[in-house]
Amino acid sequence: MTTVEPIEMVDLKNQYLRLKTDIDEAIQHCLESADFINGHSVREFQRDLAAFLWANRVITCASGTDALQIALMGLGLKPGDDVIVPAFTDVAAVEAIALLGLTPVWADVDPKTFTLTAENVEKALTPRTKAIVPVHLFGQCAPMEPLLRLASAHNLFVIEDVAQALGSEYEFADGSVESAGTLGNVGCVSFSPFTNLGCYGDGGALITNDIELADRFKVIANHGQRKKYIHEMVGVNSRLDTLQAAVLTVKLKHLSEFNRQRQIAAARYDYLLKDVPGVWTPVSADSSSHVYHHYTLTVRTGMRDALGAHLRLHGIPSMVCYPVPMHLQPAYYDDRFPAGSFPVAERLSQQVLSLPIHTEMDAQQQDTIVSVIADFMTTKKHV
Repeated sequence: MTTVEPIEMVDLKNQYLRLKTDIDEAIQHCLESADFINGHSVREFQRDLAAFLWANRVITCASGTDALQIALMGLGLKPGDDVIVPAFTDVAAVEAIALLGLTPVWADVDPKTFTLTAENVEKALTPRTKAIVPVHLFGQCAPMEPLLRLASAHNLFVIEDVAQALGSEYEFADGSVESAGTLGNVGCVSFSPFTNLGCYGDGGALITNDIELADRFKVIANHGQRKKYIHEMVGVNSRLDTLQAAVLTVKLKHLSEFNRQRQIAAARYDYLLKDVPGVWTPVSADSSSHVYHHYTLTVRTGMRDALGAHLRLHGIPSMVCYPVPMHLQPAYYDDRFPAGSFPVAERLSQQVLSLPIHTEMDAQQQDTIVSVIADFMTTKKHV
């Protein structure tokens, strides 16, 4: 009897089995050397990731959220400064802003790519604005050229949240191409297991071409000390474990292949779903490659939750990222921004649905997923 593999949002088990020999060897080397903190693999991974991204420096840390906090600290932002973030995003950047006594200021997003636009950021500017956090959502870059132009005109820092788009590339109008995370003052990365380059726990990094800024980030991440017990500035204790760095060093060699496999799966979804009523496939911006951390549909208003429930009944997982926009979250609610303030973010929170996509996905799984979606949406078409 043939055993049918369950459909996973991200198939980390089979990805590990494919890389098992190299990963086990890397972990075993760390165990045998007892090189657990700031070991050789950390330095090797920092060097290799910087080369992969064409960046001057990579500074690893304990998580993507830590990377965002260290970036804000290293740029010298002070309590009361405003930082513009998308109303439709993950909470990580907002947490870091709030924890440092800074003020998150919301901007609406593009209805097609779900990312910040320069027009919406300009509307959100205040006399206290000091930084912008473009989130490269679901796998592609925000429109960085106009955002960088706006930031330069207003003397603003640009902190890229590249947790979902590592390996994506941005093309400028002159034809030059740069990696996501290297476009602004600093890029912040998460190596959560479910990201395109994931370790087997938590991990993060900061990316910058500014050598002085890189040095500051490194000191902050190490208790604010360059020399042991001499604390030059307020810092944090945030480091990437050597074991995790060893895993990431192995997986980085496969990142381009991993992203290409996601792109192939996304293209197949696009083809299979093109005639299904009531669902719209992701839009890929002309200026950015898309590495599909998520493959996110927009579903006809009022049908998203029912479709997700129908998929679950057939053993198919899905995700809603994100069901409540930031300005309506209880922890960050501000009377100045009631419901209706950011209509695109609010509509997307009711319509988006992410389907399984990963490096081990096969055509049969996608056929099954799309068949279940098509049956449901066609049946409900006239309801």
